[in-house]
Amino acid sequence: MATSGLRDIPLLPGSPRRLSPRTVARGSHAQQYLKVPGAWAPGPQGSSRPGPGQTLGAESSCGGSVINNYLDANEPASSEARLSRMHFHDNRRKVDYVLAYHYRKRGAHPGQGSPGHSLAIVSNGETGKEPHAGGPGDIELGPLDALEEERKEQREEFEHNLMEAGLELEKDLESKSQGSVFVRIHAPWQVLAREAEFLKIKVPTKKMYEIKAGGSIAKTFNAILQKLSSPLQPRVPEHSNNRMKNLSYPFSREKMYLYNIQEKDTFFDNATRSRIVHEILKRTACSRANNTMGINSLIANNIYEAAYPLHDGEYDSPGDDMNDRKLLYQEWARYGVFYKFQPIDLIRKYFGEKIGLYFAWLGLYTSFLIPSSVIGVIVFLYGCATIEEDIPSKEMCDQQNAFTMCPLCDKSCDYWNLSSACGTARASHLFDNPATVFFSIFMALWATMFLENWKRLQMRLGYFWDLTGIEEEEERAQEHSRPEYESKVREKMLKESDKSVVQKLDANTAGSEDEDDEDKLTWKDRFPGYLMNFASILFMIALTFSIVFGVIVYRITTAAALSLNKATRSNVRVTVTATAVIINLVVILILDEIYGAVAKWLTKIEVPKTEQTFEERLILKAFLLKFVNAYSPIFYVAFFKGRFVGRPGSYVYVFDGYRMEECAPGGCLMELCIQLSIIMLGKQLIQNNIFEIGVPKLKKLFRKLKDETEPGETDSAHSKHPEQWDLDYSLEPYTGLTPEYMEMIIQFGFVTLFVASFPLAPVFALLNNVIEVRLDAKKFVTELRRPDAVRTKDIGIWFDILSGIGKFSVIINAFVIAVTSDFIPRLVYQYSYSHNGTLHGFVNHTLSFFNVSQLKEGTQPENSQFDQEVQFCRFKDYREPPWAPNPYEFSKQYWSVLSARLAFVIIFQNLVMFLSVLVDWMIPDIPTDISDQIKKEKSLLVDFFLKEEHGKLKVTDEPAQRSPGGRDRSRGSRAASSAPSGRSQLSSRASSGSQHTNV
Repeated sequence: MATSGLRDIPLLPGSPRRLSPRTVARGSHAQQYLKVPGAWAPGPQGSSRPGPGQTLGAESSCGGSVINNYLDANEPASSEARLSRMHFHDNRRKVDYVLAYHYRKRGAHPGQGSPGHSLAIVSNGETGKEPHAGGPGDIELGPLDALEEERKEQREEFEHNLMEAGLELEKDLESKSQGSVFVRIHAPWQVLAREAEFLKIKVPTKKMYEIKAGGSIAKTFNAILQKLSSPLQPRVPEHSNNRMKNLSYPFSREKMYLYNIQEKDTFFDNATRSRIVHEILKRTACSRANNTMGINSLIANNIYEAAYPLHDGEYDSPGDDMNDRKLLYQEWARYGVFYKFQPIDLIRKYFGEKIGLYFAWLGLYTSFLIPSSVIGVIVFLYGCATIEEDIPSKEMCDQQNAFTMCPLCDKSCDYWNLSSACGTARASHLFDNPATVFFSIFMALWATMFLENWKRLQMRLGYFWDLTGIEEEEERAQEHSRPEYESKVREKMLKESDKSVVQKLDANTAGSEDEDDEDKLTWKDRFPGYLMNFASILFMIALTFSIVFGVIVYRITTAAALSLNKATRSNVRVTVTATAVIINLVVILILDEIYGAVAKWLTKIEVPKTEQTFEERLILKAFLLKFVNAYSPIFYVAFFKGRFVGRPGSYVYVFDGYRMEECAPGGCLMELCIQLSIIMLGKQLIQNNIFEIGVPKLKKLFRKLKDETEPGETDSAHSKHPEQWDLDYSLEPYTGLTPEYMEMIIQFGFVTLFVASFPLAPVFALLNNVIEVRLDAKKFVTELRRPDAVRTKDIGIWFDILSGIGKFSVIINAFVIAVTSDFIPRLVYQYSYSHNGTLHGFVNHTLSFFNVSQLKEGTQPENSQFDQEVQFCRFKDYREPPWAPNPYEFSKQYWSVLSARLAFVIIFQNLVMFLSVLVDWMIPDIPTDISDQIKKEKSLLVDFFLKEEHGKLKVTDEPAQRSPGGRDRSRGSRAASSAPSGRSQLSSRASSGSQHTNV
């Protein structure tokens, strides 16, 4: 056969040209090749090309020489291949990653294929068959529009570059008028070994050692604890033997004898394999797409639709066959196992370290809520038990104390007796009692202890997960530029530079991360984005404040309107408070979604270079906006409501005739409690049940209906037995952990910031989190595509936010106790003004007198129905009486209480901060046993290295010593050639006889 002008290239289906299949000389394996004329798109520099007439050998070292064979799915190789849903059609090579894209043809030939002839192309060196064409002769592909043709060429080049990187691909033929195509990717051992060495992936060596549990007392205590908690332990293999650990060392191809490689296909687990392939996908270039770097850029440009690793089979498959996904579902992702501990090691193995650390953090946070919930319930029960002994509330409820209060509004409101607010006063004591001060101090120390214990757990997990050696240089090596950043740099170069710079851009190598100064975005380039960020955030915060003010106006006007009607006058305060809180909750939920989208848009226009920088800036913006949104109504009730009311005869008016609202007679703490509880419970219930459960199900249903209605998508034979990549494609894409963390961080604020006003907040948080853990678990296992395994050693910026909230909570609780509650006024009265050292007379002490004759004209009560003639009315404030030389000025008691409040804030804040620092100092960040284990592991690793190197040298030197100098060369060469086998025997002996070392 003439081969002039032809080259063997990896043929990809659907190429926009006329192809003529030709059969080349077959060897013993009856291999078939497709030869097409023309040159291929340029790949990365240094890639080898076969010469004219050369066949592409399957065993060549370079990826560009992989042979693409067509497989006819109409004649499956075996029934075993049909059953395999995680492998290529040969049922041997594992699918490590999947790329998906949607294609659409225009004017396709009627005989160009049918759903019954779903063809696949495989990059391998095995037997293949010619594709069934629509008829004899050439394969005529329908014409494509320019955009679709351009995308097709870009995909072809990108897939070719992937094969040159050593990956093996299998994909479906575009045999329909339109549909989805899945490109399956397999990483052979050579690629896995090369990339594992480049990424410094730690793998277990042959050496195992036992982790000591400490002294005899600690060992006995751990044994008892393990026996008691055995019903709570999940039944997973990782929990069966957690006292043994392999020495780990970064993978190196030169030190293969160190590792216990029994089977190359299973040496790297699925998460590691997909992570390696994802790193290759991120750094593979596509010159046709403006030198775009990586799969993320191609997805952003709609060249591919999705890229994801496969789940390990189905989670609800019948039968006894078990995989990690099914095990996670049975022992972790069901509500029926809510009482069990989480299988953190299995979570980390399946999803990677980043998601494993999130669930470990969530589990520790939930467990720490148990003691705080118990203390909170005790504080609440203390308030219930002492409610009958509370003297101020008894004085308020005593109808013999005829405290005639001033009208709550102008004209329509009448004078009223303080005893009518008896219920509010008694309810306030449930949360406004001396125990809440103790509870506030406890919660401040609780937050510090939680963060310290998390640091210790993080170090412990880092040791067991081999994260202790991750360096910043290694993390930076894994960072790649974002597609938007590359596009911005390219636009800048095209605008400001001449053709030489454009040529320079085209000449840049694909893996180059070092850009010239002129290629980088300076502060001048980013200034419009920064300015837009600053202005937008200010606008959003002002919008939140304006909505809070709008709710205030609603409360004022509604209260005034309801006061006009005698039937509704008695329930004005309850009605206004309840409806206003519900309005606040609805607004908060709506603005939460809006602010999340706005924060993402603002971060995009900043054009951060890497994904990590993008994520950190997004988190800060979203947290700031959502924090202001969630807490601004609560801050208003806690610190501003009732502070700017004025006094009778000189009230502060919002609008004409509408006075600023006052606190209830028992204070604003009860209303703060109501506001906090409804917003907290409403956010948790609605966001969990509607947003986290309902919305994904609706999206899945909508996508399913869309796929069924589109023509050319369905294949009845295929839909009955879908492949794993089809099932995973129908799942929701993974969008990151930011929403999960954000929800818990806002809840952490509710638990710590205003806990003095609502001691039951930890209880409701605990009940929510017990469900939240299983809800998130079920979502990750059953509803989301498998995320890429990300290696990280901590939770990142979230820890700084938690630490900031913990410190801020000390100040907030100090002001809540000092300003919002009556704790300080009661102390001042009891120790400075009381005649007998009790609180008898406290209510009378806090009420000032006002002469009703001094009310402004037109504000007096109309048609007053009060039983007796009123000369003086009372209002809650510390002011001089009308008969004093300076009537209605702030009294001496006011300044005494104010100074006591400020002194309490200073003392409380410094005391709690000191105790927090003391707790921080007393609890070391790194557990002592882990610190000792890390040091001893390094020593063991050195000894193991020396022993293996000595054994290696001994095996290679023995044949040379046994053969005399100048003896038969062939004998010496035979002895030398036997060295590798001897080494492997030594390795096998070391593997089988590796003793357990006690550390």
